Amino acid sequence: MSTIFAFALGCGTKNRDDNWLEVFYPDPYLNPDPKLIEVVREEVGYQGGNAALELTHRQVQHLAREWREAGFEHEASYAVAFQESERPVVLTILETDAEPASTPEAYLKLHLLSHRLVKPHGVVLSGIFPLLPNVAWTNEGAVDLEELPERQLLARLNGKLLEVNSVDKFPKMTDYVIPTGVRIADTARVRLGAYVGEGTTIMHEGFINFNAGTEGPGMIEGRISAGVFVGKGSDIGGGASTMGTLSGGGNIVISLGEGCLLGANAGTGIPLGDRCTIEAGLYITSGTKVEVLDENGGVVDTVKARDLAGKSDLLFRRNSESGAVQCRTNKSAIALNEELHKHN
Repeated sequence: MSTIFAFALGCGTKNRDDNWLEVFYPDPYLNPDPKLIEVVREEVGYQGGNAALELTHRQVQHLAREWREAGFEHEASYAVAFQESERPVVLTILETDAEPASTPEAYLKLHLLSHRLVKPHGVVLSGIFPLLPNVAWTNEGAVDLEELPERQLLARLNGKLLEVNSVDKFPKMTDYVIPTGVRIADTARVRLGAYVGEGTTIMHEGFINFNAGTEGPGMIEGRISAGVFVGKGSDIGGGASTMGTLSGGGNIVISLGEGCLLGANAGTGIPLGDRCTIEAGLYITSGTKVEVLDENGGVVDTVKARDLAGKSDLLFRRNSESGAVQCRTNKSAIALNEELHKHN
C-alpha cells in the first residue's frame, strides 16, 4: 500500500465556465493513514497519482459512512458537513510532492503551509501562479472578474453592496486558516500560504507573503517577502524588509536565524545567522561593501556582504562620519519584550 504525501476534503468556488477560483480545506492531512485512502480508492475510484476529484453528494455520503465504519470519525464528520454543501466539493490527493497541476492542488499546498504542516520551502510550489486565477475577493467570497459587474449590479438592485476587498491571486490567510497563538493586527496583510509560528505578533504594517513566515515568537512590523523564513525570537522593525526571490534576490534564499533584529526601515538581501542586528535605516544587499572591524574598532578587511551570509553574532551599522557600512561582533543578543509577546 503506497504512502500518500497529502490529502484533504474541501469545498470551493467555480466560475460559469466550471473553472475553480478557490478551494477551502478545513483540515488537510500530511502523510494520511493509508486505510483512509483505501476507502477513497473503493468509493470514488481513485487510481493513484496526484488528483483533484470533484465529488457528488452521494459520493460524499458514501465516504462519510465508510470512514465512520473504518474508525475515522473525525474525517467522517467533515464529510457529513459537506453532504449538503451548495459549493462544489473536491477531494484532493497528492501522492507525491510534485509541481501542482490544478487550482485545488495549488490551494492544498498553500493550506499545508498556513496549517503549519510544512515550513516554507518544504513543499514544491513551482508553476503555482498560472493555477491561481486573479479574482475579486468580496464580502460574498471569490468572484470571477468577468462576472463581477453583473454581481455588483444585482447586489445594488437588491439594496445591498458587494464589497470588493482586493483583486489578487492570493486570498488573505485568515479567511481560510487562523493559526493558534498569534496576533494579527491587519489580516489583509498576511496571504494564504504564510507560515505564522506560535507566539508571532504582526502589527498593522507587518506583511507576510506566501511560502514565507516565522518560527515564532517574534514581532513583525515590516515585510517578510516570499521565500523568507524568520527564526525564533527575531524581530523585524517598522518599515524594515527582507528581499525575497521574487523581488530581486535571485536564487538566494533569504532567512533570519534566532534572536535577530532588523531595525526600523532596515533590510537584508543576504541570509543572517543567529543573533545578528542591522541598524535602523541600513539596507544590506549581497554586493554591499562592508568594512569588517576588530574588537577595537579597527578595519581588518573589506568584503562584500555575501561573504558574511549566514554567519552569526554580527552587527551591521553605517559609520556616521565616513558613511561606510561596517560589521563587528554583536555582543548583545536581542531580548523580546515578554509582555508585548503574550497571546493569552
